[in-house]
Amino acid sequence: MSIEVRGIKIGEGIPKIIIPIVGKTKDEIIAKAQEISLINIDVVEWRVDFYEDVFNTEILLETLKDLRSILDNKIILFTFRTKNEGGEKEISMEAYTELNKIVAQSGKVDLVDVEIFSGDEIVRENIENIQEAGVLVVGSNHDFFKTPDKDEIVSRLIKMQDMGADIPKIAVMPQTTEDVLTLLAATNEMYTKHANRPIITMSMGPLGVISRLSGEIFGSSMTFGALGAVSAPGQIPVDELTTTLEILHKSM
Repeated sequence: MSIEVRGIKIGEGIPKIIIPIVGKTKDEIIAKAQEISLINIDVVEWRVDFYEDVFNTEILLETLKDLRSILDNKIILFTFRTKNEGGEKEISMEAYTELNKIVAQSGKVDLVDVEIFSGDEIVRENIENIQEAGVLVVGSNHDFFKTPDKDEIVSRLIKMQDMGADIPKIAVMPQTTEDVLTLLAATNEMYTKHANRPIITMSMGPLGVISRLSGEIFGSSMTFGALGAVSAPGQIPVDELTTTLEILHKSM
């Protein structure tokens, strides 16, 4: 159930670490990319909704070109997180779809995040545009307020898979430790009974931190770490995350 991107097998072995770039200016973005280029991680997520020039296509593509050059052979995940799912900026679904298409066609990114629960017809168009450009889709859903029940989490992940996302991803917010167990149980059920591709799951915030560490046990293929600024609550500093994932891997 693994997918190979730039020689990295996502869904096999230790969960791959994703580091977000959340700079508002080009200078901030480039500085963070240069910092990331010096460490041994697999994936960089550009959270472009933080970027002040995200709606200027020419400047955006210039910045992306510089990112690709600096990050060399690291996997780049391009993400515009909409306001509806916890992001920084408003965007129409038409503009969102066009932005993802232009970026996929640039040849500078490897993965593009698509929010799956935004209307089936336009989401299918979004996914098809990206995949036709030879880029893989991370199908995503986020709940920053609660944790749905296990069957609902599994149902959403199955929907992402059925819609054609190459890597289904869900992030939920726990209110209790039982909520964290619900997310882990849903992950395990999806991974063992339904998934035919890698998945990403997480329980956010301090309560959910165990879910960011236990992916290899329960079936989540990637996890988000922090190098400075975080893009979501509960992200662990990358050096600590790397060490812990390696300890768990060796013990299995």
